[in-house]
Amino acid sequence: MKKHQIILACSLIFTLLFYNESAGVNLAIFGLLLTGLICYLFQDRFTDRSHLVLVVTSVLSCLAFAWYGDFASFLALAMSVLFLQFRTQESQLKVIQVFPLVFLNAFTSLGRIFMFSQWLPERKIHNNFAKKLVAYFIIPAIFIIVFFAAYSFGSTHFFSLLTDYTLDIDIVQVILIGILGFYISFSFWNYWVPDVSYEKNELLDNDFSNVDQIKNQNTFSFLDLDFERKSGEITLVLLNFMLLVFIVTYNYEQFFEVVKKTNLSADTHDRVNSVIFSIIMAVGVIMFYFKGGFNFDSKAIWLKKLAKIWIVLNGLLIISAIIKNSEYISVFGLTYKRLGVYAFLILAIIGLIFVFLKITKQKTNAYLINQMVWYFYGTVLLCSFVNWGNLITNYNISVNKSVEPIFLSGLNFNDEARREYFSQHHLDGQLIEIKREDQIDEYRNATFLSKALYYEFLKK
Repeated sequence: MKKHQIILACSLIFTLLFYNESAGVNLAIFGLLLTGLICYLFQDRFTDRSHLVLVVTSVLSCLAFAWYGDFASFLALAMSVLFLQFRTQESQLKVIQVFPLVFLNAFTSLGRIFMFSQWLPERKIHNNFAKKLVAYFIIPAIFIIVFFAAYSFGSTHFFSLLTDYTLDIDIVQVILIGILGFYISFSFWNYWVPDVSYEKNELLDNDFSNVDQIKNQNTFSFLDLDFERKSGEITLVLLNFMLLVFIVTYNYEQFFEVVKKTNLSADTHDRVNSVIFSIIMAVGVIMFYFKGGFNFDSKAIWLKKLAKIWIVLNGLLIISAIIKNSEYISVFGLTYKRLGVYAFLILAIIGLIFVFLKITKQKTNAYLINQMVWYFYGTVLLCSFVNWGNLITNYNISVNKSVEPIFLSGLNFNDEARREYFSQHHLDGQLIEIKREDQIDEYRNATFLSKALYYEFLKK
């Protein structure tokens, strides 16, 4: 199939799937269609295992959205299909570039649609074209119109075949959905990659390509390399000392100082925020000093040792935060936000591991970014596949924490466990529970293409 045929076909299918529908099974079907077309049209480009992995994750994320229909599964679906398309057609570019390119094409597609020479094939009008138009379209149309008029005078029922029939179609909605479908299809299949993306792609390589040039390269033009190295050592010594003091006071306040239960929530949030800020700054400091020459400087032994100590101390700080978050959960129960803290801290540990590997293996800063994009993507996939609302509900009920009707009714996809708990404690007549059941009935009564299949398999 040619590019313009794919765009028009996808636009038509999008219109058929979303007319008079909201996002649900239809979006999952559209995602599976895009995945299937990529596999069929570009099968010759599937050269490594990452393509197969992305095909599998694309299919699974589409199924997850069909089941849950929430934001996490939508984000997983969008990232999976976009990564698959980008990895297949622009394999030489780093996947991190997909994010600015999606943003860029969201605007440029509005103008590039009218650059017809870029996506419509050039057709020359030959002499036979006019003959075909007259012979195959105009002459038959004239005869049909004339004879229809003649037969209509002789039979009112024949005349009513067209006049008494009205199409029950919202033309405005069809046009708007068609435009949206065409815009999405055009942006997906005819996206634009500026030349600067190819020219600067080497800056995102995991390894240095110009080692000889950067070995003696200064960060500051007014400082010699020896002064800069010594400055880095002094900075890291002071930062390590300050971080060590912070870890001691942080852990003393967390585990030895008596804190009122009413203040535990606010104190925990403040301390976790401090840890988050500390980790971001820690990674920034390492990336600042080891962005170039110091990776290969034979005299930077102490600088590297101090950086590794800095990484280890930040790792200890993360472990302390994980323990504190666990204690907080044991007192108040699970929530989405507390699970999110776990997710961030685990990603932070992974990030510090790659920072350590970056120093020991003399990798670029882009190496860290390239690796973390995939781990972030894996986290999004995990969030879309697991029923976290049900997990939170079952855990909180088992430990009898955070089991208030308002809280449990506000969680997603926990309806069986919530109903059983409410029934046992005679809470099923409350207003919040009635509203939740009404919401479930709305999901059930939606047309098939707008459904989240989870509610179809939920017992009444």
